Amino acid sequence: MNYKQLPEGYAFKETIDLSENKKIFWTVNGASIVIAVLMVVAGWLIWPLNSVTTGWSLMSLIPVAVAIVGYFIYLILHEAVHGVFMFIFSHTKVKFGFKKIYAYAGSKAYFDKKSYIVIGLAPVVLWGIVLAVLNIFYNSGMWFWVIWFIQIGNIGGATGDVYVTYRMIRAPKDVLVQDSGVSMDVYYRESGAAEAETPAQEKAFPAEENND
Repeated sequence: MNYKQLPEGYAFKETIDLSENKKIFWTVNGASIVIAVLMVVAGWLIWPLNSVTTGWSLMSLIPVAVAIVGYFIYLILHEAVHGVFMFIFSHTKVKFGFKKIYAYAGSKAYFDKKSYIVIGLAPVVLWGIVLAVLNIFYNSGMWFWVIWFIQIGNIGGATGDVYVTYRMIRAPKDVLVQDSGVSMDVYYRESGAAEAETPAQEKAFPAEENND
């Protein structure tokens, strides 16, 4: 169950901020680079890049421009998917924004374990399928690489979401998470707290309420 307000019996456990924890930051980004390199190699085996760069002209820059613009559009759509699922699970206003060059989606709601795992993995799964289908139809030449480039960003760039999902899988089943978009506050049920929800908790999430 998801809530607009923190239920009784829960206490703050930790904040997960991938940008502040240098060890996690470099681990996640290192994994992203490794995945990107492996996918470039895989793409090269499917359609060698040097076969589409021979005899370049000014018109050849169009696919390059499409790839760059397309990737930035993808980043916005990625966060849009996070936001859509946040709203579906909470009926709470979602905040979109940018931090430095990164887009983000955040919510004041408190999400349970299953919901937050879906929120975390939805973009990479959804756009991974869409881009894979496009690559089936555009399976050669420069346009293959345009789509593959965005797919590399989709999968390689999802290492942060995968890491957070891993943390949620290892967390207790009744964990709650509040995601501001740039960091996540994690709450555990306090030791000895009643397993059954109180009437106040059951009413903590009216669908028509809008907690700005």
